[in-house]
Amino acid sequence: MGLIKKQPRNWHVRSGQPLTEMDKRILYFQNKGHLVPKRELIKTPEQIEGIRKAGVLNTGVLDLVAEKIHEGMTTLEIDQLVYDFTTKHGGIPAPLNYEGFPKSCCTSINEVVCHGIPSEEDVLEEGDIINVDCTTILDGYFADASRMFIIGKTSPERERLVQVAKECMEIGADACKPYTFVGDQAAAITKHAHKNGYTVVRDLCGHGVGNKFHEDPDMEHWGKKGTGMLLVPGMVFTIEPMINAGDWKVFVDSDDDWTVVTDDYSDSAQWEHTYLMTEEGLEILTY
Repeated sequence: MGLIKKQPRNWHVRSGQPLTEMDKRILYFQNKGHLVPKRELIKTPEQIEGIRKAGVLNTGVLDLVAEKIHEGMTTLEIDQLVYDFTTKHGGIPAPLNYEGFPKSCCTSINEVVCHGIPSEEDVLEEGDIINVDCTTILDGYFADASRMFIIGKTSPERERLVQVAKECMEIGADACKPYTFVGDQAAAITKHAHKNGYTVVRDLCGHGVGNKFHEDPDMEHWGKKGTGMLLVPGMVFTIEPMINAGDWKVFVDSDDDWTVVTDDYSDSAQWEHTYLMTEEGLEILTY
């Protein structure tokens, strides 16, 4: 006999408190069998302000990388820029020593999808495309973003991949309205990627962020509308689709157990922002 999968009843009304409009809307979806957030995922105004300040510093880090990155630079030099700027401004690079990760940012070149480890041996060459992914902790709050950089002049194919990957993030964000689902942005991203002849990595996803590096929900970027967690005002999360020129499958390099590479060694591109869900839609916290 099959087992009927039931979603956890995450949302509870505060004892002795009257039902709010938010309570009513979330309980409606919960009673319909949808996955809804726990109350702790709804950030307070104070928490949102802290995450916003972390986002300002994180943006400053990536702006500095954009200014300094060039052909002949090593990814270890990028990492040093990130560490120095972050700590000089009172922050902490969240990746450093996170579950054993040895550096302050991730640097992922060409066929590397994500979690590339900065190294003196990785020298940027004309035509490379690279994702630099930074997460900053400031006063205990986290903000996470990444950008693609093109080194010098590259091929039209790589330029187009980088552009479409950015469009996928933006289209996913546009699909996120209050009381929609994770799957709604996933479906929009998948449609745009496939329309352009690309695939979406299925083994990695975005995530809640703010009070911790990684929180609920899992922001999967491949899927169907109406699936995944309900997204409600006050939630903070990343959208960061990884878009491959070839097949969506990936593997983790056994040499370091971190670096994720496309299975067929095709190029990959990714952009990322931290977003706040408001009553009107998403606000970017990592501009």
